[in-house]
Amino acid sequence: MTFDVEKIRADFPALSLTVHGKPLVFLDSAASAQKPLCVLDALYRQYRTEYANVHRGMYELSEKATLNFEQARKKVQSFIHAASDKEIVFTRGATDSINLVAYTWGAANLTAGDEIILSQAEHHSNIVSWQILQQRIGFTIKVVPVDDSGDFVFDEYLKLLSDKTKLVAVAHVSNVLGTVFPVKDIIEAAHKAGAVVLLDGCQAATHLPLNMQDLDCDFYAFSGHKLYGPTGIGVLYGKKALLDAMPPFEGGGDMIKSVSFEKSVWAEPPARFEAGTPPIMQAIGLGHAIDYVQNIGMDNIDAYEHDLCRYLQEQVASVGGIRILGTSANKTAVVSFVTDFAHPQDIAMVLDQEGVAVRTGHHCAQPLHERFGVSVSVRASLGLYNTKEDIEKFAAALHKAKRFFS
Repeated sequence: MTFDVEKIRADFPALSLTVHGKPLVFLDSAASAQKPLCVLDALYRQYRTEYANVHRGMYELSEKATLNFEQARKKVQSFIHAASDKEIVFTRGATDSINLVAYTWGAANLTAGDEIILSQAEHHSNIVSWQILQQRIGFTIKVVPVDDSGDFVFDEYLKLLSDKTKLVAVAHVSNVLGTVFPVKDIIEAAHKAGAVVLLDGCQAATHLPLNMQDLDCDFYAFSGHKLYGPTGIGVLYGKKALLDAMPPFEGGGDMIKSVSFEKSVWAEPPARFEAGTPPIMQAIGLGHAIDYVQNIGMDNIDAYEHDLCRYLQEQVASVGGIRILGTSANKTAVVSFVTDFAHPQDIAMVLDQEGVAVRTGHHCAQPLHERFGVSVSVRASLGLYNTKEDIEKFAAALHKAKRFFS
């Protein structure tokens, strides 16, 4: 498919909205992306004429729902190039996926005296989950710094690795800086030290082509709602050997092979980690979102957004009085900044009056903001439906905010 952004925009009903009498300029896709018609139509159809619970119903509706649900799993497998659909676990979101790893693999494999490595750029979900487990077990958390441009300091990472390192858990792409971390090198070095690697792929899955077999990470987590799919659905990829050895995360229906009051026998993965009624509609919606981006082509999306992100940085910098957080050459889709003329929340309110939607706050990354000496920032983030015209309207609104507060 040729990348036709106007045709793409027509697929997203929300982009035709007006806000305060102005056409919506949506620059908050890093928080949650808008949904294309194919996803909305699939959810409507599934609820209206194809709804039933999955896996055990011996009737046509249930069999159709089961087929659609499991086809969604295969679509995820294809999208990230996993070796098997048995390596794809559906969760409630990336946070749920990370917690699943912490309280199954982590609880079974980490002991007092062990060490795990995170980075300064982690989302809270990839910090707090490990801190809660640390309080129970007593392992040590070590942190890789990022430099002034927002790049992962690889030499410091190598110094932290040792025979005590059991896990490296880092973002593939920072949700604040947009920096694409050198994850292949991170994984290779961790494996040489005997450590397992988990990648938080929330910001990468929307923008970059993914290949689990090439990356060779052990776990990979991402959310559906950032990938133009529904909320309430996430993915945990795990190497089959690791999933096979992990205990369940939750107990209930569908995660067992047999149950008695004396003993229960767990189902094989991925069912072992999908207790209860799964997010059926959400998974099917995610499958349609994956169809959508694959039809466009992730390489095409990556190339288009790369140029757009560079233009966004240029336009933000042109306003003056602005400090961009994260200026790495290896960056995608996110520009966060602070100004010397107003608080981020005040800026966001002025932008909203101009129809421009951005994010303000610490973006669930307080340690990273502290590293850059600020408490909060403004974040503008791109999706495949954004245009240079969007960015120019955003820059014009920023100029207006500067005049207003100066």
